Amino acid sequence: MARKQLNATKKQAVLSKINYNVSGIDLGSEEMFVAVVGQNVRKFSTFTKGLEDAARYLQSESIEKIVMEATGVYWIPVYEFLESKGFSVSLVNGAHAKNVPGRKTDVLDSEWLRELHTYGLLRASFIPDEQIRELRYYVRLRDDHIALGATHINIVQKNLDMMNIKLHKVIDSIMSKSGLLIIQAILNGERDSEQLWNLCKDLIDNKKKEDVLLSLKGNYREEYLFGIKQALEMWEHYQLLQNQCDVQIEKILNQLTSDKQEPQNHGTGKRIKKRNKPMIEDFHLLMTKLTMGKDTTAIAGINDYSALKIIAETGTELSKFKDEKHFTSWLGLAPSSHQSANKKRKKGRRHCNRAGMIFRQIAVNVGNGKHTALSSFYKRIRARAGKMVAIKATARKIAVYFYNLLTKGVEFVEEGIKKYEQRYFEQQEKFLQRKASEMGYLLVKA
Repeated sequence: MARKQLNATKKQAVLSKINYNVSGIDLGSEEMFVAVVGQNVRKFSTFTKGLEDAARYLQSESIEKIVMEATGVYWIPVYEFLESKGFSVSLVNGAHAKNVPGRKTDVLDSEWLRELHTYGLLRASFIPDEQIRELRYYVRLRDDHIALGATHINIVQKNLDMMNIKLHKVIDSIMSKSGLLIIQAILNGERDSEQLWNLCKDLIDNKKKEDVLLSLKGNYREEYLFGIKQALEMWEHYQLLQNQCDVQIEKILNQLTSDKQEPQNHGTGKRIKKRNKPMIEDFHLLMTKLTMGKDTTAIAGINDYSALKIIAETGTELSKFKDEKHFTSWLGLAPSSHQSANKKRKKGRRHCNRAGMIFRQIAVNVGNGKHTALSSFYKRIRARAGKMVAIKATARKIAVYFYNLLTKGVEFVEEGIKKYEQRYFEQQEKFLQRKASEMGYLLVKA
């Protein structure tokens, strides 16, 4: 009887084909290998003519679905070209398609990808829509300009330190209006501390006057001033590039929201730091229209700029993810579990994608706050499990709020620290009452 059951189990475990008319492509920088059922693997160049030849070949073989590995940036032009030709293209993580021993050639790689995808054993990576991908490019490029501009701010500060000018130690930022006035005057030849102070005395707290005057006494050397001048010019250049990116971002946002109704009572949104704020007209209104009237800035830690960076990575159609658990897992924010035979084993920390890193940065900012329930949650987790766990747990909470808002319209409601701590106290009290009851004790208040 047991043998019959075993045989029945074996019959049920047979893999079945779920994808038909499939082709596998192995990509390189100069050539690609295309595998089709019943045909020898063919090689095409990655020049545009090669892509056109490959598309005609796939159409002649009645191919509908294509699978390829994410190889550097080489996959991007191939993916976009084949997508434009009407093929259903799946991009997969190379780690998910590890080859069995003896299968490591470009020809066999393409056949192996096709075979795995035929049986539905590969999971396609999430690729947002074309317009969102265009938006993502400009947002990422803008972030690159901010980062490169920051390196030149560091060069300015380094040269000031080498001249023993400590201005950046006593004011908030040397790239503020007051700081730039002083630095430009220094580059123009002004050395008198009182004259430099008079340039910005209306912009700086008068209590800082003595510190500012002392900080401007130093050894003004020609070579260091030359370095400051060049670094300042480069910083201004990257500011100009950021503004050009803002023009393109505004253009795409207007295209994405052209057919959407203007929301009622959309408010003004949260304040964004001036040095990072995109120069986009009616920025908050455009972001609210983009999310169909859902105000993402109501979520603790999220402003319009951080919402723009998240949506540039994920799009607004988060229903592509089955639920919030799938969404946070894709972000790399889900709790990891590695257990075998009732033994929990240590596993390396899973790295987040770009969207996950944005949520982590938001979590850090929330944790540094003082007046929200999420900041209290962050501090409680940090005291128990450490900073890194607290950042990940808080980032996951924020991501769940973001997912629920865009998919279900569930608005975020800020509880406040007192209400959160009261709810946590009640949960702990119920837990202690239950444990005492299980052990035969009666829990009474002191």
